[in-house]
Amino acid sequence: MESLLAIAGEKLDKLHAGYFRITLSLGSQVLLWKILLQPHHNPRISIPVSRTFYFTFLGIAWSLSLLVLILLSLLYILKCLLRFKTIKAEFTHHIGVNYLFAPWISWLLVIEAAPFVTPRTVTFVSMWWIFALPVVVLDVKIYGEWFTKGKRYLLAVANPTSQLTVIGNLIGSRAAAKMGWKEVSVFLFSLGMAHYLVLFVTLYQRLPGGEQLPAMLRPTFFLFFAAPSVASLAWYSISGSFDTAAKMLFFLSLFVFASLVCRPNLFRIAMKRFSIAWWAYSFPITMLALASTRYEEEVDGKFSHGVRIALSALSALVLLALLFISLFNRKSLLEDEDPNLTTNPIVPNTNPSGVSPEPC
Repeated sequence: MESLLAIAGEKLDKLHAGYFRITLSLGSQVLLWKILLQPHHNPRISIPVSRTFYFTFLGIAWSLSLLVLILLSLLYILKCLLRFKTIKAEFTHHIGVNYLFAPWISWLLVIEAAPFVTPRTVTFVSMWWIFALPVVVLDVKIYGEWFTKGKRYLLAVANPTSQLTVIGNLIGSRAAAKMGWKEVSVFLFSLGMAHYLVLFVTLYQRLPGGEQLPAMLRPTFFLFFAAPSVASLAWYSISGSFDTAAKMLFFLSLFVFASLVCRPNLFRIAMKRFSIAWWAYSFPITMLALASTRYEEEVDGKFSHGVRIALSALSALVLLALLFISLFNRKSLLEDEDPNLTTNPIVPNTNPSGVSPEPC
């Protein structure tokens, strides 16, 4: 009995918020197909299917994503109760702390993707309060440190996973706009975009202290185009149309996506051995595909149609590939040396005038 408890404890120690990459991918994928298959929706982007098929397919897919999310959430709550020191270690880790946004983002996505819940219902509003408030609380903690140069000022800790802090605000903003809460939506949008601009410039310039990401976590570079993709969707929900601002954000995300795809060597080391970090590929591609559907709604043409078809197909193929690879590599899902756990926390650099490291 004691040996079983010891083994369970070891597994809980290896579990971290980065595993919610899986639920981010599943939830966003269900949301994509909810829009593409929705009956009586815009015929330009909708795939014609019967209502029976729509509710059956979406119900099964949504139930699967909800089941995985509930399971991961319960395990993580159990870890909080039994292994609180490891949770504290995540909270003080320059990479791990950013993934603390992932559970709340996952829940907001799954709620929005539900086939039987509309945004203005009591259930949706209640769930929004439960899962959006922790995002704001984390904002106060993390953005406060960036702003005041606390123990983890931005120059010392910035890395691609930091964009999850922005995405959390933008997902909350999108959901608030769907409920008709325009002021709340604009507040969260402005909060996310203000910090996105600062974060993007910091990461783009490769300033001293910015090279804080292990090679195994380079799939998280895809978050570079996830943030503007989600921003374009949030602004679409606020303004009611895919206007010039939304198009600018979409084109930025499309350009960054193309730039990363043209540099496969950047991910060569990460792809040598399967890890949970591979799931970082799926969510950004799906959010870009979602943005492309809204773009095609606004702009009719071969280019918009081709982009939407290509991204939607790529999104589905990537998710299916990750599901099968994860199934055949179950033992690798709880690694002995996960970068989220083994990378040392950042010690702030008191000499910001040092020489910038070479690009990877």
